Amino acid sequence: MKIVTLGRGMIGGGLAGLWREAGHEVKELGRDGGDASDADVVLVAVPGDQISVALAKVTGLEGKIAIDATNIMPARQGGFPSYADEVKSFTHGPVAKSFNMNFGALFGAVREQRVRPSNWYVADDSAREITEQLIRDAGYDPVRVGDLSRARDFENAVWLLMGIQPVGGVFYRFAVPGEL
Repeated sequence: MKIVTLGRGMIGGGLAGLWREAGHEVKELGRDGGDASDADVVLVAVPGDQISVALAKVTGLEGKIAIDATNIMPARQGGFPSYADEVKSFTHGPVAKSFNMNFGALFGAVREQRVRPSNWYVADDSAREITEQLIRDAGYDPVRVGDLSRARDFENAVWLLMGIQPVGGVFYRFAVPGEL
């Protein structure tokens, strides 16, 4: 799969590395933007208050599946119902919200875990299959917590995991009884 990551930091760069290891072709775009025309999917991994600024510098977004990994930390910015809706205003395609509830500093250890950690996500139905594949290819098991109408709730829940931050981040696992 051809992936464009917008953001080369801990999340964008970390996921780019994991996806390359899984055999995907990944192009990383930084602050100068670039072209996403050849991409099958675009990852948006920039600070939440920079979504519009960053996406305005990228061409070839129309109709692309996008995964929004942005966070509202330290506070929500902009006038959209959610950051995922802001991303959709540029792509006009299916959007998922994922990887914003994972600690990028732990990406290098994800494949070393006894059981695969979980990764929560919300998504438009037509973004589900690719999002779940990329979650698995990054070393996590996908856990869908709703459709994209729940994106704001999902974004607002980031404080649950950020409260654990003093211990350096955590992996989390949700499983049905008997699966662990």
